[in-house]
Amino acid sequence: MSRNRIALLTILLFISLTALFMVQGTQPLFGAPKSSVQDNPDVYQYLKLFSDVMSIVQENYVDKVDQKKLIHGAINGMLRELDPHSSFLKPEDYKELQIETKGKFGGLGIEITIRDNVLTVVAPLEGTPADKAGVLASDQIMKIDDQPTQDMSLMDAVQKMRGPKGSKVKLTIIRKSERKPLDFELVRDIIAIQSVKARTLEPGFGYVRISSFQSGTAADLRKSLDQLEYESQGLHGLILDLRNDPGGLLDQAVEVSDEFLEEGLIVYTGGRLDSQKMRFEAHKNSKPHSYPIVVLVNSGSASASEIVAGALQDHKRAIIMGESTFGKGSVQTVIPLNDGSALRLTTSLYYTPSGRSIQAKGIEPDIMVKKENPAVKASSEEPPVDESIRIREKDLPRHFDNQKPEPVSKHEAAASDGKKMIEQDNQVRRALDLLKGAKIMAQIQFK
Repeated sequence: MSRNRIALLTILLFISLTALFMVQGTQPLFGAPKSSVQDNPDVYQYLKLFSDVMSIVQENYVDKVDQKKLIHGAINGMLRELDPHSSFLKPEDYKELQIETKGKFGGLGIEITIRDNVLTVVAPLEGTPADKAGVLASDQIMKIDDQPTQDMSLMDAVQKMRGPKGSKVKLTIIRKSERKPLDFELVRDIIAIQSVKARTLEPGFGYVRISSFQSGTAADLRKSLDQLEYESQGLHGLILDLRNDPGGLLDQAVEVSDEFLEEGLIVYTGGRLDSQKMRFEAHKNSKPHSYPIVVLVNSGSASASEIVAGALQDHKRAIIMGESTFGKGSVQTVIPLNDGSALRLTTSLYYTPSGRSIQAKGIEPDIMVKKENPAVKASSEEPPVDESIRIREKDLPRHFDNQKPEPVSKHEAAASDGKKMIEQDNQVRRALDLLKGAKIMAQIQFK
């Protein structure tokens, strides 16, 4: 399937507080409603029941009711019975969704889902208010501005957390590692995510972070790889960081996978209708990247990031390291309706090249490495030292006075950032050691 064709078949892979994307040309996915009614004559009886209940409510409820509100509520209830990701978008909700696809809006930067009937954080997006405040993947949101989230729909939760820049919202969160609920007072900001960031960790070893799969992510990845390869005059290994990447556009997940694969199946989807069954194949690259790759994942890696990890794992193209991923293997399609509203409907499941469905299972890493908290580790290893009794350079006789520093080059600054990341992130450190070991092993001649 050509990349132009893929772009036309952009599919919602996640329900996000940050960036929601619509499928283009959705109507061919669905049969005519009339034939469905004719195939199931009992539906007339159920529609009559609905009409009777609505009439009784309108005539007998203690207050006068809004007919439109009743209909919208009924549709919401119907979709909520299906799965956590299907929902009804009122006209104002659908308009906001279309605005969000442009990439900037006021919010917190949290990817959310409903898991075991509880509003749950998939991942905070890097650099957003939620991320800076310390909201973590798998946190359970029990209240929003002191309003319980029990029976609250995803869209209602999204609406309550969105808002203008500078406004505040309070989240009450339950975290497994904490005995008491945690309260976070967050200040909304404009969410504009740079989806790809890259740096050289050590000469010959690059690091690329993808925080979400947005329009242009694959193009930004290619630019980053070109820059890393140019800086090191060829890479010996790459770390692809997909931790806390909640997903995004299917076409971008396919293109990112395609960048590291020369041939073969990347992902395929399956649903009840033939039009929901699609296959996406890799193409031979004009500039192949033949170096070893380690992909970092965790419980916040969902949907599109799981597609990439699964494709590279199945093709033995990369080693997957970290912790088990989120396990969202369903595809949502947005279907516009005549009154300006829309349905967001789960239409298919996706499968890795070997035929695995990761729905509710996730991707299991080849090498399991749990993330360490450097602050906690340091505090548990040895008692704190009274820094006031240490002798410093300034205490020595004939020490040099502080001089105005020489300007630091961009290359030196990047090297310093890479060194700091290696020191503070045990998963990155393990991945780098593995890549360096692979390079050494390739040079050893076994007899």
